[in-house]
Amino acid sequence: MLITFDTSGFQPSGDGTWQHPKTGDFVSVSGDNGRLTEPVWLDNLPALRRELAHEYAQMGCLIEADRVRVGTGPEAADAAYQLAKTRIPNRDHGLVYMVQFMFAKQDASFYVTMMAEELGVTGVREATLAAKLGVDGFYLDHPYDPQLKSQLPFLRADDPAFDPQYPDHPLSRARAWARGFAASAALNPSFVAKPDFYGAGG
Repeated sequence: MLITFDTSGFQPSGDGTWQHPKTGDFVSVSGDNGRLTEPVWLDNLPALRRELAHEYAQMGCLIEADRVRVGTGPEAADAAYQLAKTRIPNRDHGLVYMVQFMFAKQDASFYVTMMAEELGVTGVREATLAAKLGVDGFYLDHPYDPQLKSQLPFLRADDPAFDPQYPDHPLSRARAWARGFAASAALNPSFVAKPDFYGAGG
């Protein structure tokens, strides 16, 4: 197994997949996908952020991306953490928030993905914060490329500072899961020992 992590609250739903029985949140491990095709990688974080922002702009909006240390000791590795939002497929309203940790070595890579959908009445976080904060400055330029136009807007409501006010919102759940994952995960030492990846464009 490439990685293990805390799956408390989730139930196995297939090979390398788990689902939360109450929220429907879904977690999956992709398996070994070979060499990544990302032209840049963690050694050039600003360029990687721009690249990911443009990729997600076609289907939604990248909210944040960072270099995150996952695990501890010899079973730890750096990963490309990304959090994005997109519309729920085949639905007239509602968003799904996706966390993905990408792990890459020179000739091997895999992903761990968590997806959290809006349930019930949608858009409550955005509507209540817009009413409280005002419309001016609510719609923001993308922090990784101010000229970028995404399918979904980058909003002040996406700020993690508002997560404590909306702990059950899928964006808050996604961030909370990401923190727990990074703290609890243990990677296979044989994967950690592989030569590092520095981007397919180099």
